[in-house]
Amino acid sequence: MLRLNRRAFNLSLLATGAAALATPALTVRASAARPVLIASLLGENKPETKVWRKIRDLVDAALPGRFAFNIVPNAALGGEKDVNVGLRLGAIQGSLSTLSALSAWAPESQLFDMPFLFRDADHVRATVISKPGNALKVKLEGEGFIIGDYVNYGARHLLAKEPLTRPGDVAGKRLRVIQSPLHATLWESFGAVPVGLPITETYNALATGVVDGMDLTKSAYAGFKLYEVVPDVIETGHIWASGAIVFARTFWNGLAAEEQDVLRNAAIEGARYFNALIAADEVASVETAKAGGATIHVAEDRAQWIAGARKVWARYADKVGGMEAIEAARVMR
Repeated sequence: MLRLNRRAFNLSLLATGAAALATPALTVRASAARPVLIASLLGENKPETKVWRKIRDLVDAALPGRFAFNIVPNAALGGEKDVNVGLRLGAIQGSLSTLSALSAWAPESQLFDMPFLFRDADHVRATVISKPGNALKVKLEGEGFIIGDYVNYGARHLLAKEPLTRPGDVAGKRLRVIQSPLHATLWESFGAVPVGLPITETYNALATGVVDGMDLTKSAYAGFKLYEVVPDVIETGHIWASGAIVFARTFWNGLAAEEQDVLRNAAIEGARYFNALIAADEVASVETAKAGGATIHVAEDRAQWIAGARKVWARYADKVGGMEAIEAARVMR
């Protein structure tokens, strides 16, 4: 409990300090504008940060001078788990989050992490805007998170120091996993040893041999320069990394209805913008990674990859509404 309180205290100090250190234009209007501290895990040129500049501009155009956005990139406010805790505490007002990370508060979100369930980005979108996605919004609001809209980070692929193209190749390998039990279960089904680590600790863990590989989207792979330590990309596309534009409920509840409408509409337009950026950024990221020494491999024995992954469906069915919910998502159009 002491650790949590200290983190909350530090985040509160950071929120106060960040507002004070805003750009001169924002400082001038600080007395009238409501401070909005935004956390981004990646750099200024990545979609995770660009989307918040887009949302800021849309909000400023609709409500001039009402809000003072301070967008903090490069995981300066902590990794994804810490940022989500900060959102719940109200020390951070907005961020993106993977649904994987939000599963700690809403296990139902793991439906969108089911391996080999989704065909493509359109399939993912059809599912998040249907009944399961709407129910998840309600559940997360009860946990302190307001979902502006859902986003798609792209498919996750296996990254390693050697071409682990077949399911049997990962047996005994130590693989960094996102801090979600479902992701650990997936790699355990292939005989790997999952190691839960925040993304901010991953580069060093790979460089020092603490872990042998991991999985991630191509955009984030290049964004974190992981091609320097895991140069082999195996195109498994096993999980589509769904996420959300998230606001802190404590912040949201303090807004007028008009302000909520503007932020919600900005988030919806921002989500479309983000998804388009990710698609383009993935292409550019592959070229960046290749220039940095990465090699792209086709995953072999795909039927065996799928067979192993379906064990996860059975194990997690009761957490996401049963096998009928999984099957309904599988055939969603």
